[in-house]
Order: sequence, then structure tokens, then C-alpha cells
Amino acid sequence: MKKHIFALTALLFISSTALADTINGLVIGVADGDTITVLDSSNAQTKIRLSGIDAPEKKQAFGNASKKSLSDLVYNKQVSVDWHKQDRYGRTVGKVIVNGIDVNLAQVKRGMAWFYKQYQNELTLDDRLAYLHANEAAQASKTGLWLDNTPTPPWEFRRQSR
Repeated sequence: MKKHIFALTALLFISSTALADTINGLVIGVADGDTITVLDSSNAQTKIRLSGIDAPEKKQAFGNASKKSLSDLVYNKQVSVDWHKQDRYGRTVGKVIVNGIDVNLAQVKRGMAWFYKQYQNELTLDDRLAYLHANEAAQASKTGLWLDNTPTPPWEFRRQSR
């Protein structure tokens, strides 16, 4: 009996960590290539950090292009955000969908963000593979930031700036 209770408890824990909550609303701000602000139906604003990707910093090469790309995709549009956590800065981390399009993936396909492997275990296997393949394809075709043969990833840029 104890084995069954333990197994059921473990299954419920695993299931609950795999579930995500959803925020639906209008994008009212784009801070950079991987951060937006969403206004929901109760007029609450939520800062969203796109999961699974990392975009160039504003002062970095392609920083402005990445921000513009994200803005073109989502600004003043209704989105759905499937989120699973808040980061250390209080931002909600999730996958942004607009008109059925995975915006996080679109940023990687456009060469406007990297697949952020450090957090890949927080993604579904399907998303992880899609982002990885999109990153490889953008790099191979020299799309966006990959025009530079050796672009500096934002996590290295931030470390150098400290």
C-alpha cells in the first residue's frame, strides 16, 4: 500500500511540474528581443521573459534588430503565454503564442535569438528539438545575428560587461 501511495505521489508531483498556467492578453511593450509586457483582461500587466531563448542585449550587435523583430511579431497583438515559473527578476517565463505561431521559435528561426541550452530541461522535448534545429538552421544559412561568423552569445556578453 505504501509503495502505491509513494508512486501516486511521485506521479502527481511530476504531472504538476509539467503543467503550465496561461496568460492571455495584449502586448503593450517590448523591452528587447526576449522580453515583453502583456496586459490581461483585468488590466494587470505582466512582464514576460520568453522561455528557451536568449536574445542579444540592447547594446550588443543585433540587439535593436532582435527587439524590432519581436515587436513586429507581437506588439499590439493578442497573445497567449504558457508559463511555468518566475525568474529571479520577477518576470514570468513562458512560451508566447500569437495567431498559432510560437514566437520564441520564430525569434530563433529569424536568427534574432539563440536557443538557450542552459534552460533546455524546462522545455518540452518537442520544443527543445524545434529550437535546437531552428538555431542550427539559422546558423547554417547565416540568418540574422549569424551573419557574424562568431557572434557573442548574450550570456557571455553579460559576463564580460560585469
